[in-house]
Amino acid sequence: QVQLVESGGGLVQPGGSLRLTCIGSGFTFSSYGMSWYRQAPGKERELVAAISTTGSSTNYADSVKGRFTISRDNAKKTVYLQMNSLKPEDTAVYYCKATYTTYDYWGQGTQVTVSS
Repeated sequence: QVQLVESGGGLVQPGGSLRLTCIGSGFTFSSYGMSWYRQAPGKERELVAAISTTGSSTNYADSVKGRFTISRDNAKKTVYLQMNSLKPEDTAVYYCKATYTTYDYWGQGTQVTVSS
């Protein structure tokens, strides 16, 4: 069955870095656009970054531009989110999503907490 498994979350101090990893299985990973979303307590889930099937195109939320980088390795069926210069407002559960036409698959999420 389809699975997306995120990892790499944790507690980090402001200004620190984390790299999130999402591994896909049970579907043709290279055919799916991949994205990262996040949801903070009491807030709606929001798009953080997205990447095309080949990785040639990316886009980012304004709040993370210049700090976060999304990338993918289709051979490893993996998408990454490198997060630098983290701020307390980046605290959220981060989810990866796979999208192909009308099909969306979500991971279970990984908690990122930015606090001193």
